[in-house]
Amino acid sequence: MSFVKKRLPAQENNLNRFLKVKIDDLETDKRELVGVFGRTGAGKSSLINAVIGEKNLLPTGDVSACTSVMIKVEANKQNKTYQADIEFIPNEEWKDELFQFLGDKADQEDDYYPDFVEKLSALYGEEKENKTSEMLMEKKYFKEIPEFLENKKKILTYESAEKLSGTLVRFTRRDLEDRESKVKRWYWPLVKCVTVRVPKNDLLQHVTLVDLPGNGDRNQSRDKMWKQLVGSCSTVWIVTDIERAAAETEAWEILENASSLMGNGGECQHIHFICARSDVNLNDREAILKRNTKAKKVVSEQFSQQETIKKQFSDEYLKVFTVTSNEFLEKKLLNPDETEIPKLKEFLQKLNDCHSETVNYVSGAHGILSLIQGASRRKGAGKNTDVCTDLDKKMKDELDKVRKPMEEAYVAFEKCLSEGVERSKRSCESALMSVIRPSDVENAAFHQTLKSVVNKSGTHKPKNGEQINLNGKLASCLTDSIDEEFKKTFPNKRKCGPFNNVINMFSLDTKSLIEKYKDVELQLIFLKTEEDKIKTELNKMIRESKKTIYKSLTETIGKNMQGGYSQAATFTGKDTLENMRNTLEKHVRAAKNIMFEKAKEELLKQLRDLMEEILKKLEETMQESIELSLKTDGDSIPDVTWQLEEVNNYYNEL
Repeated sequence: MSFVKKRLPAQENNLNRFLKVKIDDLETDKRELVGVFGRTGAGKSSLINAVIGEKNLLPTGDVSACTSVMIKVEANKQNKTYQADIEFIPNEEWKDELFQFLGDKADQEDDYYPDFVEKLSALYGEEKENKTSEMLMEKKYFKEIPEFLENKKKILTYESAEKLSGTLVRFTRRDLEDRESKVKRWYWPLVKCVTVRVPKNDLLQHVTLVDLPGNGDRNQSRDKMWKQLVGSCSTVWIVTDIERAAAETEAWEILENASSLMGNGGECQHIHFICARSDVNLNDREAILKRNTKAKKVVSEQFSQQETIKKQFSDEYLKVFTVTSNEFLEKKLLNPDETEIPKLKEFLQKLNDCHSETVNYVSGAHGILSLIQGASRRKGAGKNTDVCTDLDKKMKDELDKVRKPMEEAYVAFEKCLSEGVERSKRSCESALMSVIRPSDVENAAFHQTLKSVVNKSGTHKPKNGEQINLNGKLASCLTDSIDEEFKKTFPNKRKCGPFNNVINMFSLDTKSLIEKYKDVELQLIFLKTEEDKIKTELNKMIRESKKTIYKSLTETIGKNMQGGYSQAATFTGKDTLENMRNTLEKHVRAAKNIMFEKAKEELLKQLRDLMEEILKKLEETMQESIELSLKTDGDSIPDVTWQLEEVNNYYNEL
C-alpha cells in the first residue's frame, strides 16, 4: 500500500489527506496479553519456556531463587537476535527509599525494612556499610547501568537465549537464601519491568506473555504498572503445583485479590488454572492421568465456592490444565498431548489468529482500494444524491438504536448506585472499624501498619498478609451494587458486545444498497470496511474506558478521605494509634453524607461522557467517510485496477 500512497496526487485536498491517513492506519499492530501468576517456585518461568519452545530463555531451576520483577515475553520482529529491554524504576524513587530508611528520620520500624536491607545487600554488598543515602546514589555504584541514572532503558542483545538468560538473572531474580555469590551486584531492586524479545516465534506474533509476581508491589511505579498489566490481560494463567492445587492458598488469594481488577475493572476473558509438574513423585502413566483428572475436578469445585471471584467470573471463564514441562521435553512416560503443553500452544495460536495481521491488513486495504478505484472512475455521480439520502436516513435510525440501550443502562446504573449510596451510609462505620480495629491483631503490632495506611492514602501491603485497601473497603457497597449490571453492560467476552451488543449490530446495510446502486458499489464496499473498523475501535475504546469508570468509585472515596489521612499522619508519640483511629472515625462520620453521593455522581458523569463520545465518533467517522467517498468530485485519483484485483483475491480467500 506504500506504493499506492506514493501514487496519490501531491496536491493536498480533503480526499487525498483522508486516503493517506487511512493507508497509514493499516500499519498498526495489536497484541493480546496473557498474565502468568503463581507463588514463588510454582514453575512459571519453566512453563513459559516450554510453551514458547525456548528451554533456556527465562532463568529457572533454583528453588531458593524467584523472579522478582515483571517480565514480558514477545516476538522480535526486527531481527534474529534475543533482546531484553530493561526498564528501571525512576531514580528519584530509589533516592526517596534510601532517604526513608537511612535519612535523618529513618523509619526502621516499617515492616518493609528487612526487605530494604535485602535490597541494599543485593545492590551494594558490603559497600553499603556506614553510607548515607546521598553517598549510595553516587555514580560509581552504577557503572554497569548508567541508564538508571539517566532514566533510560538498558538494551541487552545476544545471539542465543542461553547467553541472554545468563546476563538477565542479575536483573530479574532474587536469592531467597543468604549465600555466597560470585555476582558482586544484583540489579533487580531497581528494575520495573523487562521485555524479552524472541526471534522467529509464531506463537508470540500478536501475543505477549507476562510473568507477574504476586499481588502488586510496594514500589509506586512497579505497582502502577502491575495493575495496568493485570487490567489489560485478556487471559490469566494461575500456575500452582499439582500436589497442592486445591489447598494452595496463595494461588487462590492472588486470584481473589486481583479478580475485580481483571473482571469489571479489566478485560479478562479466560482464567486458566494450570496444575504444573503433573508427573511429580509418580512413575506410572496411569497414576499420572488419574491424578490429573482428580485435580481438574477438585479445582473446578473450589472455583465454584469462591464468593469474591464469582462476583466477577462465572464458571464458563475457567479451564483447568494439568501440565508437565519435563515430560513434554523428555517424553519418558506421557505422550506430548498428555502433558497438555500442546493445548496451551494451541490456545496461544488461536489468540494470534484472532489478531491476524494479514486479515486486518487485507480487509483495510480492500476497502481503501475500492474507494480509490471508485473515485477514479467518477461514475454514479447522478445517483449519489439518492444513495446519500438513503445513507443519511439509515444513519439516523441506527444512531437511535445505539442511543436507546445506552440510556437504559444509564438509568439502571443510577438506580443501583442510589441503593448503594444508602447502604454505604449505613455500613461505612463498621467497614472502617474492620480495617482500623481488627479483632485478630494486637495494638502494638498494628500501630505501624495503620501508620503506613494513612501515609499511603489508604492502601498498604504488609510484608505478610493481604493488601489493606481502606478506600476499597469503604466503596465496597457501591461496587457491589453495580457489579451485576456492570458485567451485563460491559461483558469481557467479546462475542457479547457492550450495551447489549448494540455497537456490533450497528449497520448502514451497504449490502442492500449495492443491489440498488450498482454504480457506486466500490464506494459502498469502502463504507462497509469503515463501518467494521469504527466498530472495532469503539469496542476497544469502551474496554479501556470501562476500567476507568469502574475504578472511579474507589478513587473518589480515596480523594474524599485524603483530608482524614493527612491529619492522622501528623500524630507521633504516645497514643498515636488511638489518635489516628479517632481521626479517621470522625472524618468518615462527617463525610459519609457527601462522599458516597460524590462517587455516584462521578461514575455517572464518566458513563455519560462515554456514551456521548461513542455517538459522536460513530456519527462523525461515518459521515466523513460518506462525504469523501460519495460527495467529493473533481479529484485526480490514480487507477488501481490491478492492485484492487490482487487484494480482492486475497480478501476472498481469507
